Amino acid sequence: MSELLRGKRIAFLAAAEGVEQIELTDPWDAVRSEHAEPSLVSLELGTIQAFNHLETGDVFDVDDTVESASPSDYDALVLPGGVANPDLLRTNKAAVAFVRGFFDEGKPVAVICHGPWTLVEADVVSGRTLTSWPSLRTDITNAGGSWVDHDVVVCTNGPNTLVSSRKPDDLPAFSSKLIETLST
Repeated sequence: MSELLRGKRIAFLAAAEGVEQIELTDPWDAVRSEHAEPSLVSLELGTIQAFNHLETGDVFDVDDTVESASPSDYDALVLPGGVANPDLLRTNKAAVAFVRGFFDEGKPVAVICHGPWTLVEADVVSGRTLTSWPSLRTDITNAGGSWVDHDVVVCTNGPNTLVSSRKPDDLPAFSSKLIETLST
């Protein structure tokens, strides 16, 4: 087994409900398989309720909150999608500040599906090229970003590396680029 990411701490940010379960668990398992330490950060301590599209999925324990966590505590950030998850995150000032902090510190961020809504709110997509669920195209372009329709996009035109993907079908490419980005 590879140990490419031994010693790295990766924050996964999710709201109390609405995160697409596979977009949380697949990258989580990928970084863990490389010996990184994933940590679930949310708006409150307790648990979050994941979803499999519109059906309830599993419940996951929260490790830290956006109020007490700091980007300096982590080596990277992963923003899973789901429709309700990023919609709840982008309306929370502490969550938006937490996300913006990773860009301010030049740390890698990986985002999938509807996750870029939080990036738009954090005002960090201008001049960046990324992908997402197709319905976010207008939001991304209105925020100054360039939207492309690819399974995974790695953008280094900015203060940090930004990895993005469109949907659950893209998870193999997304997780692979996430590992590659974090191992360099």
